[in-house]
Amino acid sequence: MPADPGLLIAAPSKGRLRERALGLLERAGLRFRVAGRRLFSDCSATGARILFCNVADIPVLVAQGAVDLGITGSDQVAEKGLPVEVLRPLGFGHCRLSVAVHKDAPYGTAADLSGRVVGAKFVALARAYFEREGVADVEVIEIQGAVEGMVLLGLVDAIVEIVETGSSLVENDLVEIDSVLSAEAVLIGHPSPRDPAACAGLVRRIEGVLAADRYSLLEYNCPASRIDEARAITPGFSSPTVQPLHDPEWLAVKVMVEKETVQGVVDALEGLGCVAILETELRHARL
Repeated sequence: MPADPGLLIAAPSKGRLRERALGLLERAGLRFRVAGRRLFSDCSATGARILFCNVADIPVLVAQGAVDLGITGSDQVAEKGLPVEVLRPLGFGHCRLSVAVHKDAPYGTAADLSGRVVGAKFVALARAYFEREGVADVEVIEIQGAVEGMVLLGLVDAIVEIVETGSSLVENDLVEIDSVLSAEAVLIGHPSPRDPAACAGLVRRIEGVLAADRYSLLEYNCPASRIDEARAITPGFSSPTVQPLHDPEWLAVKVMVEKETVQGVVDALEGLGCVAILETELRHARL
């Protein structure tokens, strides 16, 4: 580690969050190369360093000030319960923490597991769940690895495990009986980063990338007589950009629109007589 490493960022070393997390950092302007089993990568120009870590360790590293920023799952943050700042959700890595049992087991609710043994990687969250449900005599044991197989082996009566598609449960003859919480990737930070200005700048760039993922730039020509109706359909941020054209009966409009609404917006604009409607993908947006 150099004497002054600059901004330190913890990213997942493997698993479902790794590629999306690294892609997000690249799009936010960090230039780095991932080489084999190397545990860190220095970013050219910025002086930042990315450390590749187990997602479960990242909240600990951030809380202790070993790194300034980290990308991990909100489930990991909740499990650790450490004093980190959740700066913003990242919109990927969606999953849920669920209670699952064998498909032929006589358990349909949390209460049915009274007096039973439950295996979990997220022990604190599992225990808190059963406390909320008023089931105090469940024995929760920690299992790291293939949690699903422990039901088939008879070691536990149920599991509390991360579920994405549910295919792994089905393959192992398990069914969900309840959801403990929903989770996704989050950006977390230490309250006192090494370089507050650099940290704030990177967070803003990440927010710009996420905004670009959410919005498209829509450009269209609108009859001047219907501009108020068009602005009501596409209000944008503060106001759309409206410019006159050579023909005074027409106006050119540029505005940001949420991607999931674009098709409906285009249909509505066409209904007003708008033409030359163009949607452009954004690389970065500051809202």
